[in-house]
Amino acid sequence: MTTELPGTADAASFDVGQFWYSFDDDHWEWSDEVARMHGYTSAADVTPTTTLMLAHKHPDDKVRVEELIARIRTTREPFSSSHRLITCSGATLPVLVVADVETDDAGEPIGTTGYYIALSDHEALAEAADVVHDELRRTVHEQVEEALARRLAIEQAKGVLKLIYRLDDQQAFELLKWRSQATNVKLRDLAEAICETLPTIELPSAARTQFDHVLLTAHLLATQNSAPCPEG
Repeated sequence: MTTELPGTADAASFDVGQFWYSFDDDHWEWSDEVARMHGYTSAADVTPTTTLMLAHKHPDDKVRVEELIARIRTTREPFSSSHRLITCSGATLPVLVVADVETDDAGEPIGTTGYYIALSDHEALAEAADVVHDELRRTVHEQVEEALARRLAIEQAKGVLKLIYRLDDQQAFELLKWRSQATNVKLRDLAEAICETLPTIELPSAARTQFDHVLLTAHLLATQNSAPCPEG
């Protein structure tokens, strides 16, 4: 059954929007930016519900998002999701949704609040590459080392975001740049803070086991990839 998606606006000039969700009454609120991502003119033109939101998901992502919503209503934990929206005009928009838990005065979780981040397809690393290039041209050896150190921290943080949120290189940089601009913290400082926090995060034992296998068998894949092609 196809659900009609009313609206007149199309997803266009936006980057980030905020949302709020209440566990007990399954109530959603969207900012104007999130409404526009879905193709509506503003938040006043739509009443977001779980049913409507799922109707906007790409068919290949809908079941996964539906299961995620059901799970967070039970576990009441922070969550993230990378999936595709179908706008009112039928366009496909990849987004990253990142949310944390809201609590009441007693510390009990009552809902989530977070952000929709539109993931564009343009080359997001161009700005960083230009900055590094300009520094290399006008600096001496010490400044070159500083630029490389900054890039290293950013690349490390990007690697973390790519692993956790299943992003590509461009999308990871866009996410990092957004948090830098939103918090008014320099990109390198933010990247270093993310990397410094990693040892405090507990990984599930299953994740460690999977990576143990990768670590101990990666040489086989590397050998296979570097093997010379047989002569014809």
